[in-house]
Amino acid sequence: MSDDPSPGFRSQQRFSDPATDESPPAEWTDPTPPTGIPVSQPDPAPAPYPELSTASLLRQNKRPPSSGWRRVLFLASGKLINLGESPKAVHHNNLLGQVNRPLQGCYRIALLSLKGGVGKTTITATLGATFASIRGDRVVAVDANPDRGTLSQKVPLETPATVRHLLRDAEGIDRYSDVRSYTSQGPSRLEVLASESDPAVSEAFSADDYSRTLDVLERFYSLVLTDCGTGLMHSAMSSVLAKADVLIVISSGSVDGARSASATLDWLDAHGHEDMVKNSIAVINAVRPRSGKVDMQKVVDHFSRRCRAVRLVPFDPHLEEGAEISLERLRRETREALIELAAVVAEDFPGTSRPNDLF
Repeated sequence: MSDDPSPGFRSQQRFSDPATDESPPAEWTDPTPPTGIPVSQPDPAPAPYPELSTASLLRQNKRPPSSGWRRVLFLASGKLINLGESPKAVHHNNLLGQVNRPLQGCYRIALLSLKGGVGKTTITATLGATFASIRGDRVVAVDANPDRGTLSQKVPLETPATVRHLLRDAEGIDRYSDVRSYTSQGPSRLEVLASESDPAVSEAFSADDYSRTLDVLERFYSLVLTDCGTGLMHSAMSSVLAKADVLIVISSGSVDGARSASATLDWLDAHGHEDMVKNSIAVINAVRPRSGKVDMQKVVDHFSRRCRAVRLVPFDPHLEEGAEISLERLRRETREALIELAAVVAEDFPGTSRPNDLF
């Protein structure tokens, strides 16, 4: 018998020439699929049992209205007719949720203006009180005014201690109860650390002193507001600007108030703080309805081009008194404006993104 394969076998056998044959051998597979051809992925294995989450097990009922004629109808119908919250109430609740955003670490807010008498201390106290009344964590306001600041007069005085006493005893402060003996607390839970009442002593408050003060407060408070003096060249101001997470520039609704606030931004731009100016918030304070000949919209437009946000706080008779501040005595419009201001500040909290960052 011949060793050569039969002609029939040769006709059925197929040889592959790498130079001419584009088909790979059956036992070889290219791990990289050809470009442009979608690769089907295997479907994930179905869950062996239904998810037992709250959303899947409970019926999602519409939240009953909290006020207004909708609530009257809801109660009069025996709670059968539920139209839900009004758009105004929904907006208010969204603002509260924004103010109450989770916060990692300590967030530092500096409030400043070149001009006195524009309500910088008042905004510091009311904004701090708004945060403290809504959030569950601790909020403190520091009076860094070198000219006998009045921040401590906005809350009931509980202690004669000042920031100087805090710095003197800083080495012995280990617990919140220790630092609490140096602050006064208002009804909103806002705490205030007073400045030295003697201008000659407070003038020596240096950048290092402010840094040491923050080192203590950051261990026990989530929000620290600093009521700065009107002098941007004050010795502590360099540390205030270096430590601040956001700047709030205060202006009145007058021509000279707006010019002074704009000059504050000019000074910051000229001294290397351009990024802080872009992220700053301008507050036009004590705006009266039909406020004379000042075109308030043009004032808003000016600061809108320079700052991240602009907010107006209306005139309020309770704030004009200059005494201790109670949020309950504020007009509804003023209270709502402060909540909106707090919500804008909270947009910049670490770990959260501003709406403009989404595009």
